[in-house]
Amino acid sequence: MMQWVKMAHGDWAKRSLDVVVAVLGVVLLGPVLILIALIIKISSPGPVLYRGTRVGLEGKLFAMMKFRTMVVNAESLGGSATAADDPRITAIGKFLRRYKLDELPQFLNVLAGDMSLVGPRPEVQKYVDLYSPEEKAILAVRPGITDWASIWNSNEAAVLEGSRDAEKTYEELIRPTKLALQLLYVRKHSFFMDLKILFHTAAKLINEEWVPKELKPYGPVKRYRMTSPASV
Repeated sequence: MMQWVKMAHGDWAKRSLDVVVAVLGVVLLGPVLILIALIIKISSPGPVLYRGTRVGLEGKLFAMMKFRTMVVNAESLGGSATAADDPRITAIGKFLRRYKLDELPQFLNVLAGDMSLVGPRPEVQKYVDLYSPEEKAILAVRPGITDWASIWNSNEAAVLEGSRDAEKTYEELIRPTKLALQLLYVRKHSFFMDLKILFHTAAKLINEEWVPKELKPYGPVKRYRMTSPASV
């Protein structure tokens, strides 16, 4: 309740949009959510949901929920960056990741207030610890399901595919621009920008080649290419 009382007028509109869309998403997609849960349960041992610890608003830790797309104890078998050819990904997991269906349980994070529909994607503590003083401003806004960086890098697994060190490749090819775009959102975010990002996210899901004019100066995300057995 106090969370609502402290909100400025702009935040009221953003939070209202979050709640309305999240509720509609859970209700309308209920049959799809149940079907996905059943397929995961039947196809591989382990829980249906994955709860990953992420850093949220003002550095607060929370459990970000996804449909489980990897084998049990995947975090102990590799890093947080995941390439399309990562052996930890289950068969159904590849399909869920490709079409972002694994992200649907995050509507529950939105309802809980840990996340927003739009905002910088929450990071693991390892990468938050590397933030520069300027980059720490990212923690001043609520993390989201989608943002400019998510649209720019809409298929991270494909970008990292083939790399023998997905973490290093992520840090070199993705993280610098991702941070720049997250800071762009922090500096210029508004209710209207959130609507624009939601529109472009939907367009990107329909057409993978879709590029908003706001992202053209950043160029396309570069994909990893294995040039020799000794590379990376």
